[in-house]
Amino acid sequence: MSSTVQNILQKAVDGQRISKEECLTLFEQAKLLEVGKAAHAITLRKHPESYRTFNIDRNINYSNVCAAVCDFCAFYRKRNDPDAYTLEREELYRKIEETIAVGGDQVLMQGGLHPEYKLEWYEDLLRDLKQRYPQVNLHAFSPPEIWFFHKLNKLPLQTVLERLKAAGLGSLPGGGGEILVDRVRKAITKNKCLSDEWLEVMRVAHQIGLRSSATMMFGHVETLADRAEHLDRLRQLQDETGGFTAFICWTFQADNTAMADVPTVGSHEYLRTQAISRIYLDNFDNIQSSWVTQGSKIGQVALFFGANDMGSLMLEENVVSQAGTVHHLTLHEIKECIRELGYEPRQRNVHYQLIEEKELPPPAPKSVGPLPILN
Repeated sequence: MSSTVQNILQKAVDGQRISKEECLTLFEQAKLLEVGKAAHAITLRKHPESYRTFNIDRNINYSNVCAAVCDFCAFYRKRNDPDAYTLEREELYRKIEETIAVGGDQVLMQGGLHPEYKLEWYEDLLRDLKQRYPQVNLHAFSPPEIWFFHKLNKLPLQTVLERLKAAGLGSLPGGGGEILVDRVRKAITKNKCLSDEWLEVMRVAHQIGLRSSATMMFGHVETLADRAEHLDRLRQLQDETGGFTAFICWTFQADNTAMADVPTVGSHEYLRTQAISRIYLDNFDNIQSSWVTQGSKIGQVALFFGANDMGSLMLEENVVSQAGTVHHLTLHEIKECIRELGYEPRQRNVHYQLIEEKELPPPAPKSVGPLPILN
């Protein structure tokens, strides 16, 4: 280890804040095990408890119609495409009830930027779901969606968020962050919010009492300096609002996208980037493993590279899977991943509060085939 890298890592492990320039030095010079050891030391300082957490939710993509054009996305459709859809309410009810049946307390609802639905459509949706399922947190609408609602309805951003919150919105997912550098965003997407706009949605959401996660999708056209810039912008906003509950990063999944020729970033770089994120984001309490894109073994190893949370059981995932990623874990497998590392698995909610798991019926015999919820 070079003395420069060693000094930076020791500084972070000791609880001191490192600079953006030092973060870039780690990206450029530090080796995987070096940053992994430091990130794990920081995790143990922040989370000395004997457990590691997970949650149970479902990613419901209520519509795939989108006015934006993202070269990295294999999911979106234009409204006249034959496979464009918006889910009927009965289908939404079924998905939520299946989630509740296996102990879930949250649904993550995201769609495209639908050019026809006004704010009232979303308010009616939230009110309906919250009235039917008051115990379920509606973790819904990424910043690009919220910004689009703001522009389409010609309403102040705060008004949009306050109306959605009053209708039942519980928290915001951190989707659509990609890389918070406008040069990168303009290169890979059109008709979608830029960096300042994404951050402004989160700022206003935090100011009115909503909490959110933060994300980074890397391994495409960004530079290492862009990754450092992205982390710095998140850390600055967290200093200002304290509204982010967790950070999740994952590698770009290229299959079936307009960027299919971009070389795949592997697990080595995923673990290294997550570890550096844990080191730099000193004001974030929680880092989630991304087993959905990396698989169970790397997702498990991630708990030694800065993560303290295995993320969601995720009963359903449609966006990343359209790009060729098909990793699935059962609730038992998630718990075993945690237990094998010597920790107790504990279920938590969106605010990282521990919740008691409900006693569920035993799994059906294998002879009857997979449960319908996992089809």
